[in-house]
Amino acid sequence: MADDRSNAPVNRARISGRRRKRPSTRRRVVLYTVWTLAAVLVLGGAGLGYLYYKLNGNLTGVDVNAALGADRPKNVDNGSMDILVLGSDSRAGENAKYGKDEGTSRSDTAMIVHVYKGHKKASVVSIPRDTLVQRPSCTTKNGQHAPAAQQAMFNSAYEVGGPACTVKTVESMTGVRMDHFLEVDFSGFKQLINDLGGVDITTTAAIHDPKSHLDLEPGRHTLDGEQSLGLVRTRHGVGDGSDLGRIKLQQAFVKALLDQIKQVDVFGNPKKLYDLADTSTKALTTDSELASVSKLKGFAESLKGIGSGNMKMTTLPVQYDPQNPARVLPMEKKSELIWAALRHDQPVPASATKGSAGDATSAGDVVK
Repeated sequence: MADDRSNAPVNRARISGRRRKRPSTRRRVVLYTVWTLAAVLVLGGAGLGYLYYKLNGNLTGVDVNAALGADRPKNVDNGSMDILVLGSDSRAGENAKYGKDEGTSRSDTAMIVHVYKGHKKASVVSIPRDTLVQRPSCTTKNGQHAPAAQQAMFNSAYEVGGPACTVKTVESMTGVRMDHFLEVDFSGFKQLINDLGGVDITTTAAIHDPKSHLDLEPGRHTLDGEQSLGLVRTRHGVGDGSDLGRIKLQQAFVKALLDQIKQVDVFGNPKKLYDLADTSTKALTTDSELASVSKLKGFAESLKGIGSGNMKMTTLPVQYDPQNPARVLPMEKKSELIWAALRHDQPVPASATKGSAGDATSAGDVVK
């Protein structure tokens, strides 16, 4: 393993990257829901007008800008957009079947979606939940001050201070200003897949994981919501059982889902259109600047040109912590190659992930 790591990742929150000005952001299921909602709103168009009031009432907004203030990376208008996509492992309510509700939640999903100038292609950078980082000081969910922490698990930022603390942590790590934040939950994702009529995938190997309730033989499958949720949650059914393998599996699934969305005639089926829009808006929590159907529709329209073929999936370059193999450490020099590329609206170089533990897994090849 290369020794390209640091026990205390450098705070780059003040780095001035090339970024656009701020527009008027339950696991790794979030990105799939976002793009499905984008497709629904774009395809539905004006036909959703009479439902806007009801759908607006479904949305939950978080004022991240007010929570973080001015101490953030600069916005530079170069036409690009960065979105922090999060999921929480809360077991409250309908999510209780996936584990014990202990009254807290963590962001077991974190993806930075960089939409390039022209909005025809995107890079998606997954941050493993077990990455040890320097978490900045945050305001807790009950309004108290939480001091900065060294060697904190990345997903603990959400537990400490919710979305705002997670955004602050990501911006500190990357020097990239997040334009938007989005989050979705387990039950919403499952219902969304059911509303779509399932997702077609092909597995190249058997996947048997009783912990995620998934049992698939090699071959072609149409997964319902429960099976899809099991697939994006499975760790023990593929690869070495690590979170890094699961990320690769999920990145393969999102491409299959994007292809599926384009084949669904929601415009010609008013009930399906309504069900998808209703489920999507109930499942989402967004930053306050996106917390209306009209704003989400504009946001969705800006993404409609991005398909699976022009989306590059990357995992933060990491190596296993020699002191605790259940944790990973960022490979700082390689990580900076990724962040610099995003700040300057450039493609992520292949050299950035070479030698990374996340890039070594072949778990993504199990799903086509």
